[in-house]
Amino acid sequence: MARPRNRENTVRWKADVEKSVLVLNFERRGWAPGSDDDWNFYWATVQNIKWIFNPENGIRLNDHQLVCHFPNHYELTRKDLMAKNIKKYMKELQRDPRVELGDFIPVTYLLPADYSLFVEEFRRNPNAMWIMKPTGKAQGKGIFIINKLAQIKKWSTARWASMPLRESYVISRYVNDPLLIGGGKIEPGARVRVAGYRARERYS
Repeated sequence: MARPRNRENTVRWKADVEKSVLVLNFERRGWAPGSDDDWNFYWATVQNIKWIFNPENGIRLNDHQLVCHFPNHYELTRKDLMAKNIKKYMKELQRDPRVELGDFIPVTYLLPADYSLFVEEFRRNPNAMWIMKPTGKAQGKGIFIINKLAQIKKWSTARWASMPLRESYVISRYVNDPLLIGGGKIEPGARVRVAGYRARERYS
């Protein structure tokens, strides 16, 4: 990206939390600090994103303004809500006879709420592997594989017994023959930047 030459074409940033990794990257690109009313890119907290997109506030972003989240992003980024929304979407697709549904969505339950349903499914497929993930964490934290009910019972006794409010987990049927490197699980992925709701281009 070419560095802006003057104020007119200088990207101006604003951030609720000025972490060094953000500021250094902004400065390296030649961006300049903005103000409350003069900015092109806003690194906002989730709370401020909700406030910006609240219809009662009457705020409208200009075409040259971008923010780091979209409204209700947690409906896709939280694992429990994503599972709920995918199940809802699949049920809607089942009503359309023209749609052929694949089997790429694994059987998924929310623990501890769906524990009884999970046990029934587990006993129907006792040789299957399952992957457990905390609903509100990222970067691979708290993820593990189980293939015995005793493993969950032992884990839940140690984990949930000390919690006043139980941390929820999603548990999904794992692939039978996963691709491993050095015996470890890998997650190839790609990042996509969406420049705006009206934009038709994607940059990865």
